[in-house]
Amino acid sequence: MAGKSEIVEAIANDAGLSKKDATAAFEAFVNTVAGALKKGDRVAVPGLGIFSVAERKARTGINPQTKEKIKIKAAKAARFKAGKDLKDLLNPRRGGKKSD
Repeated sequence: MAGKSEIVEAIANDAGLSKKDATAAFEAFVNTVAGALKKGDRVAVPGLGIFSVAERKARTGINPQTKEKIKIKAAKAARFKAGKDLKDLLNPRRGGKKSD
């Protein structure tokens, strides 16, 4: 699965929706999450994880081509932390033992 069209198609198939309705649902979800993040809110999606906003401080960087120092402004960045259900899905335990 690579992009929006594949996600919309999977939603339509799994939920028994038309592609038009699945597209509307997907876009509503994305807009809701983006709007909440824009306000600085945290969004927890059960079974998936948590979307949040992180503040990056202003810093000095280096242009790799010219080696010139440049100022990088402070910025906000979207973060995603996978929830336990998603982590467990990606990393199933084998034999009930933790590996060292």
